[in-house]
Amino acid sequence: MSVASKTPREGCCSKLKIFLAAMAFVYFSKAFCGAYMKSSITQIERRFDIPSSLIGAIDGSFEMGNLLVIAFVSYFGAKLHRPRLIGAGCLIMAIGAYLTALPHFFQEPYKYETSMSHKIAANSTETMLPCLSNHSLEKEETPTLQTKTACEHSSGSPMWIYVFLGNMLRGIGETPIMPLGVSYIDDFSREENTPFYLACIQTVGILGPMFGFMLGSYLAKIYVDIGFVDLETVTITHKDSRWVGAWWLGFIITGTVVLMSSVPFWFLPKSLPKQGQKECSPETKETEMTLVAEQESFLPAEVPEQEVKEKPVTFKELAKDFVPSLKRLFKNSVFSLLVLVYLIVVNGFIGMITFKPKFLEQTFGQSASKAIFLIGILNLPAVALGFITGGFVLKRFKLGVIGAARVSFSASLISFSLFCLQIFLHCDNADVAGLTVTYEGVPQVSYSQQALVSQCNMGCSCSLKHWDPVCAYNGMTYASPCLAGCQMSTGTGKQMVFHNCTCVENMMTPNMNRSAVLGQCPRKSNCERMFKIYMSLSVLGSFISAVGGTPGYIVLLRSIPNDLKSLALGCGIPPPIYFGALIDQTCLKWGTKQCGGRGACRLYNSNAFRLISWGLSLKKLALRQQGKENGLEGANGAPTGHAHITLTQNKDTDKESTI
Repeated sequence: MSVASKTPREGCCSKLKIFLAAMAFVYFSKAFCGAYMKSSITQIERRFDIPSSLIGAIDGSFEMGNLLVIAFVSYFGAKLHRPRLIGAGCLIMAIGAYLTALPHFFQEPYKYETSMSHKIAANSTETMLPCLSNHSLEKEETPTLQTKTACEHSSGSPMWIYVFLGNMLRGIGETPIMPLGVSYIDDFSREENTPFYLACIQTVGILGPMFGFMLGSYLAKIYVDIGFVDLETVTITHKDSRWVGAWWLGFIITGTVVLMSSVPFWFLPKSLPKQGQKECSPETKETEMTLVAEQESFLPAEVPEQEVKEKPVTFKELAKDFVPSLKRLFKNSVFSLLVLVYLIVVNGFIGMITFKPKFLEQTFGQSASKAIFLIGILNLPAVALGFITGGFVLKRFKLGVIGAARVSFSASLISFSLFCLQIFLHCDNADVAGLTVTYEGVPQVSYSQQALVSQCNMGCSCSLKHWDPVCAYNGMTYASPCLAGCQMSTGTGKQMVFHNCTCVENMMTPNMNRSAVLGQCPRKSNCERMFKIYMSLSVLGSFISAVGGTPGYIVLLRSIPNDLKSLALGCGIPPPIYFGALIDQTCLKWGTKQCGGRGACRLYNSNAFRLISWGLSLKKLALRQQGKENGLEGANGAPTGHAHITLTQNKDTDKESTI
């Protein structure tokens, strides 16, 4: 009777399983924080009154910070104490989240853009006169020195730098988590268990974006200065393009969660015994030998001496070997091909992910909070299910590198086809007089402020800079009560109603209601049906795309030598920060800062926005079409105070149309 035949069972709380649980929590926390950042992009843009091009740079600062240190952390970190490096990274991420929320406590209360005062006493019988024929606009064009000084401490100030730096710190802190964590699991777990472990971690991690987007949706409905201002004086709702939610509160919450996730890593060892090293059944041995043999066929021949070296080395020796390691890595054809594929994917979809809430808001007329909520409750669970399905398929059918590559390629091809179908699903532009339609209701997109002036409001001396939309009973939105030609108003706050609006007559039969209320008009009824079809395809595409995620990881892990795994997982390409600049080209109406100058965009040309958001080369066609539309408006070439961007040349007048 042999005592040695008894094989000790692995404890339910082995150090590898503790590391797996800690990795799942840190994946959750970093995704929680990152998803909340994505969901609050629109709120940050409005709070600091900055264009989408600058928002693209702020969002890209995460990848900038990541790229600054990722190659060094991935390479040197693999030789050092990996769990503690992950814990230090979480600590830096938490500091970055707190730094992002800091500007709120130094800024004055948010003052949204409005063309008139809505603050009439409740017991007052006074009526506002939006259309003032003798009103002079010269005073508001030249702000005083005190106004400019106050403006430095308000929404238009450069305090967005704190958000930029905080997001960059988050990028630096997140650097060691994925490459060091995944390589640690792969080093000390069984070969056939690695895909399932990674799928489980990614599935738990995908809960982070779900909670992040739901938190973003909830806070988007809460006014930014809650507790500091009287909410009765706020005349806009969360559906208004000027509304700013309590974006700062989410970064305090997510930063605390990230800080908690760092604790377990400080108590884990530098290395672990290989899982199942003491006991191996014949089946397990056969499976592992097959996987190792297949992996070796993908790896270039290595010098045997490199495997024998297992002694402590100095930092100087590590640094000396860094460049040769990079050369070895990029000589690997599989890795180089995966980097190129990643580059294409990033350019096509990362920008779309960042601006997807704004895309749903502008293209389908959804509120920012609803768009964020739907992404979190529909798309992300589909991604989680896709990750776990991909890992289960690999484990169930014991697929090697070739099988994993086939699964990943097939999933990518099908999901790409579904994404292409979504391009053709959209709604028409919202009917805004002078911007997307004429005052007579004829569809015509205009990028010129002069188109806001019509015969019906010419005698009102209205400001063309302000965005204070009203919805008339004819279903059309006007940029302000004055531009609607409204002669009087009743009520206070959000209940204010404007009467005798002369521009409303242009589209109505005599003796009908010529009133208007605050806010934009809802989209047409068929837009809701189109939105449901779009979301269905989006959810299906997200699931199929995620199915290929885990197999893609396995292809990379099995095609790279063991000593280069962390470095390979760390090398990546930053997403295009020019995405926001392209979106700015589709803006129809810019907001105005307190102290003058261009603020955040209030209304986009949804058709051009749609084409650019999908990262298509058709963006040139959209801009060319934009130029043709400007040419149809006439060649008045009146300056509007915006950046002059040449779009096309008018053959008749030989003048350039500009915005």
